[in-house]
Amino acid sequence: MEKQHANRLYQQIKGDILDNRLPVATALKQTELSTRYEVSRIPIRDVLTRLKNEGWLADCGKRGVMIPALSATEAEDLYLMRMYLEPLILNHGIPKINNQILGQAQDILEQIDQSKNSNIHQQGELNWQFHACIYQAAERPTLFNTIASLHQQCSRYIGYHSLELDYLETSQQEHYQLLTAIKNKQITKAKQILKAHISEAGEILVSHLLQKMQF
Repeated sequence: MEKQHANRLYQQIKGDILDNRLPVATALKQTELSTRYEVSRIPIRDVLTRLKNEGWLADCGKRGVMIPALSATEAEDLYLMRMYLEPLILNHGIPKINNQILGQAQDILEQIDQSKNSNIHQQGELNWQFHACIYQAAERPTLFNTIASLHQQCSRYIGYHSLELDYLETSQQEHYQLLTAIKNKQITKAKQILKAHISEAGEILVSHLLQKMQF
């Protein structure tokens, strides 16, 4: 039961980070979080440590942590890495993608369509489920785990992209185009769609973040 409570608290705080409900670039005080989430400081401390180890939080002061501000440089690094690694795993995966996987991917896209009014956390999870559904077919665990780690680091940026820049509809159109190419076993076309899907979204986001930094 304690593990379930700890995981629920982890999901709550992680969700609030994604939904911008907690202050950015400011030390997170365990006493205030303890009051906010109605738990003692010990589970708060443990969750903050876990989130820091996963890259969601950064050091602040001697022993404190904070939510780092979104960074144009980090966003660019992440999308450049994804742009090369994800078409690579897709190339290995398409020949092994069967009708069951295609059906699962289609179901996830329909869930995303129905989640347009949901929060960033939910949309980000569904976005990763779609990509993971396709990539797992490649049976390349080392490559897959590296991409999964990149997606986790991208979560705040993907959510920001969907809501702040109203990019969800464009993203979904590209998802459906990608799925169609995969169904038709058009490997080169699917890789081109995926690479453009990642790079165009990344360039728009980086440009937006750079503009914000100038004010």
